[in-house]
Amino acid sequence: MRIAIATVQVPFIRGGAEILADGLANALQAAGHSVEIIAMPFRFSPVSEIQRSMKLWASENFENLNGYQCDRVICLKFPAFYLQHPNKVGWLLHQHRSVYDLWNTEFTAEFSRSAEGKQLKQEITEQDTKALSTFRGVFTIAKTVSRRLQKFNQIASIPLYHPPQFAEQFYTAPAEPYIFFPSRLETLKRQDLLIQAMRFVRSPVVALIGGEGGQYPYLQGLIDQFALHQKVRLLGRLTDNEKLSYYAHCLGVFFAPYNEDYGYVTLEAMLSRKPVITCKDSGEPVEFVIDGETGWIVEPEPKAIAQAIDRLFEDQSLGRKMGIAGHERYNALDISWDNVVQKLLA
Repeated sequence: MRIAIATVQVPFIRGGAEILADGLANALQAAGHSVEIIAMPFRFSPVSEIQRSMKLWASENFENLNGYQCDRVICLKFPAFYLQHPNKVGWLLHQHRSVYDLWNTEFTAEFSRSAEGKQLKQEITEQDTKALSTFRGVFTIAKTVSRRLQKFNQIASIPLYHPPQFAEQFYTAPAEPYIFFPSRLETLKRQDLLIQAMRFVRSPVVALIGGEGGQYPYLQGLIDQFALHQKVRLLGRLTDNEKLSYYAHCLGVFFAPYNEDYGYVTLEAMLSRKPVITCKDSGEPVEFVIDGETGWIVEPEPKAIAQAIDRLFEDQSLGRKMGIAGHERYNALDISWDNVVQKLLA
């Protein structure tokens, strides 16, 4: 089949969404299909740019692309799933979260009170519901995303897990006294929770935070404010090999974003046989971590996080057992690209 993968991208930013699209394209090609990723740039502001993007995608007909018949379209992100095609399937990474689960929270407080924000929320909710109701099938990348879709749009969907990039290359090694947290430096990832927690950690453990992003000045400011230079390091951008090594040698992994859609970090930690510390409001990581068995699910509060870190240092045999249990849990979930391709093309 000729298959188009429809998505949007923020220029010059490469994250989980881009890795997923590439992984899906590779898996479909390996199954013998002709595949193209078709992406348009997306701007989060102003509101008029979001509305323009919605109209642009709604005007797109993918049935015939310059004389080439497109047999199947797989839509990944808002508003790409507004396009027209008789045989389209959704595999949603997430919707426009600012008007759904992030609405009227600390992350969107001013926007949620504005008239244009309220108008955009109504427009997106109505158009999402209308567009997705025409799909041959609706899948999501995680249970968290499916629950949102049901809650806000009354649309049923099937969660479909996929492996992280380089899944077969993760390995484990003897633990060194550091907690690892790789992710983009942005508000929703909450690196500040770990930095604040390190103020209360009693054991000789340091926090290594990998990644780039707009929150770097704020996070470095916290480190300066609390004189945590000996306890917290911002590593910046990591190569793939560096990331694998940091996972392999860490005492454990901290990953506690706010209501995360999926979160490769949890799975990468499990593949590295390392325990995971996450928080009760972290979304999909809570689905993967079994509290007390493969890691800990704690309150999003610095002292609770610090206690979990200290416990990992004090009982390292428990940490090793948790890491092994996490690896076994990953294998039991049957996470594979073959399964993804089979479901999306059924």
